[in-house]
Amino acid sequence: MPRSQRNDNFIDKTFTVVADILLKILPTTNREKQAFSYYRDGMSAQSEGEYAEALQNFIEAMRLETDAYDRSYILYNIGLIHASNGDHGRALEYYYQSLERNPSLPQALNNIAVIYHYRGEQAIEKSQVEISKILFDKAADYWKEAIRLAPTNYIEAQNWLKMTGRSIGGIS
Repeated sequence: MPRSQRNDNFIDKTFTVVADILLKILPTTNREKQAFSYYRDGMSAQSEGEYAEALQNFIEAMRLETDAYDRSYILYNIGLIHASNGDHGRALEYYYQSLERNPSLPQALNNIAVIYHYRGEQAIEKSQVEISKILFDKAADYWKEAIRLAPTNYIEAQNWLKMTGRSIGGIS
């Protein structure tokens, strides 16, 4: 049974009903409808922590989806799954791929920054001060771009940029 038919959550059910209506009335191809169905099922599985199932759905959605913008969101979500599983290297690969298709995806920029910041903290714990500085500078660059695209988001990152003296040109 497709995941969209087993949702117990009110919000998921509402999303599923609205998505099903949109799929029926929008002038899209069967392939596009199938890709969206897999994406929707992947999102639902991901929200429930069923990462293996979500990954399978996202991979199938990628196989069917041809639109670069839509693919960027699928790739971003695959990156989220890898990050949730602690595989930050793979997560970065997918975040970069999502940005290649959609450079205006602030959440991917933010997540890249978070990973670089985390690695910077790890370097400090290992007394690798110079490496930590490089990693923190990379985090700052990605956060600045994310904040430029979404100025009211990422308040903690904005505060970190100010506290560390990395804010420039009106972008905190």
